[in-house]
Order: sequence, then structure tokens, then C-alpha cells
Amino acid sequence: MGGLKVRIVAASLVGLVILSLPAALAMPKYRSQAIQQFHYDEGNPLWELDRRVMACTYCHVNVGGGAPWNPFGEAIRAGFRADAEAGQQGKFPDVLYAVLKADGDADGDGYPDALEVFAHTLPGDAESKPATPLADLKAEFAAAGGVAQYAPKAATGR
Repeated sequence: MGGLKVRIVAASLVGLVILSLPAALAMPKYRSQAIQQFHYDEGNPLWELDRRVMACTYCHVNVGGGAPWNPFGEAIRAGFRADAEAGQQGKFPDVLYAVLKADGDADGDGYPDALEVFAHTLPGDAESKPATPLADLKAEFAAAGGVAQYAPKAATGR
């Protein structure tokens, strides 16, 4: 009788793990687009399955995403509102690029958002900032192509 209970519990646990896999492996569309637009997918053939490539906290306060948004996420949301008010279609890659081109510093840490994207730090978290001095990082960023490297693919012809 004890062995049957163990099997039932084990089967239930396996079932829960299997049912939770789609949610654990899901990658929201915007996140997937941002990873590609920022070139974070380069050199990682399994980037779609690797949560370390871009955590939800890149734009959200909570580890699992959803509301509320951090300052960078709020900048993107404001970008969508401005885009809509201008009569545009609100395509995420275009809005994201516009936010980066605006040269804002959403988290107020002294590093513009585009530089934080380049340095792989979190533009919405003031505690996460590049280790490289600002002037040096600006020079590296300019040499790598500046903000234009984050232009949507349609705009660059890639």
C-alpha cells in the first residue's frame, strides 16, 4: 500500500513538471524580438531556451514579468503611447529603437539606456550598471556602430 502512494505522488510530480514546461520555456514575443534586435542571440544557438540571455526584469519589476514595469519598461510603454498618438502602428522593434535613439537614462544611473543594452546591463535597474567608465563605453559603443546597430531589421535591410 505504501508503494502505491509513492508511485501516485511521483506520477503527480512528474505530471506537474511536464505541465509547467510550456510556461517555463515560453518566451514572450517582445522579449524574443528584443533579444534579436540587441544581437543577444549571437553565439548562442539555444538563446530561445536560455533565460539568462534576457531576464523578464529587463523591463518588468517581477521576475515572472507582467505588471508593474521598471523604469525602462515604462519608457517603452510611453514610447508605444507616443507612437499611437502620432498615428503610427506601434510595432515593437520601431518603438524600442525610438526609445534607444532618444538617449534617455530610464533608471537614472548615469548610463544612457542604449549604452546599458550594449554593455548587457539592465537599463531599468540603477543598481545594474556597466563596469566600464562612461567615456570609454561611449567610445566602444560608437566604434561598434552606435545606436544604429539596434535599428529594426527592415530599416537596416538585414
